[in-house]
Amino acid sequence: MAAETRQETREITAIRRADGESRSLAASLPRLMLEARRIAANVIHGLHGRRRAGSGESFWQYRRFVSGEPSQRVDWRRSARDDHLYVREQEWEAAHTVWLWPDRSPSMAFASRQARDSKLERALIVTFALAELLVAGGERVGIPGLMNPTASSSVIDKMAQAMLHDDAVRASLPPSFVPSALAEIVVLSDFWSPMPEIRNMLAGLSGSGAHGTLIQIVDPAEETFPYAGRVEFVEPESRSTITAGRAESWAGDYLARVARHRDEIRAETDKLDWLFSTHTTSRSAAELLLFLHGGMMVSKATTRATVKAGPSA
Repeated sequence: MAAETRQETREITAIRRADGESRSLAASLPRLMLEARRIAANVIHGLHGRRRAGSGESFWQYRRFVSGEPSQRVDWRRSARDDHLYVREQEWEAAHTVWLWPDRSPSMAFASRQARDSKLERALIVTFALAELLVAGGERVGIPGLMNPTASSSVIDKMAQAMLHDDAVRASLPPSFVPSALAEIVVLSDFWSPMPEIRNMLAGLSGSGAHGTLIQIVDPAEETFPYAGRVEFVEPESRSTITAGRAESWAGDYLARVARHRDEIRAETDKLDWLFSTHTTSRSAAELLLFLHGGMMVSKATTRATVKAGPSA
């Protein structure tokens, strides 16, 4: 119970700190460059009523029915034309929704002396700042299983409150759900989960055709394994321990295993045309924020151009 209380206290502190720091981080970015990207994307690809709320009245397109969706969404008249099931999407459903998942599991609380933030703090700061930038650009942002997509200017406050009132078990990976084909998914985690779990997550989230980015946030100590002598390591999820008599002798095997794990993740994301990158907490949060925001602008432009070029019926 005491361990759980300490974890909750660390998370509350991290959320409150991230709430404040993410605002200054977003404000410190080169606004002219971000505005130029947004305007260019809008001019080239058009708005298509991206800011409309409610169920929408204008037809957007037909898309393939995805297993797991409610059967009421099937458009039976359109589906009768061939051997596939189709869903009729209204204009608001085509809005570019971005789903953000910051890993808040116990392993993310780790921070060595070389780190600027804990992994949890870094994930939250970047998540909040990215959400604010995306909403300012007309996008909708949500957290799977925790917060429905919103375009509210107070998106940071909504995210922070949703997390502070969340009493669910802190899972490393996002819950299973069916994003729209035009959605973007960003998962910020240390990704120390077993590969079968990561494969299952990717298969579920990519099934509808959504695009995604995986960012592995790691502490400098997890990159270099700077330990020597007798060291006791504690697994944060299960609280199990293992003791190394000469920790320095483990370094080679550890680094090889980390590299192999990353290669396996990258192989899976490459199959789906998703992005995978690593970020160390000794580096700048602004660097990661610019990378994510810039990548989304490119992905958004490509997606909308593809949709326009294809048939809508």
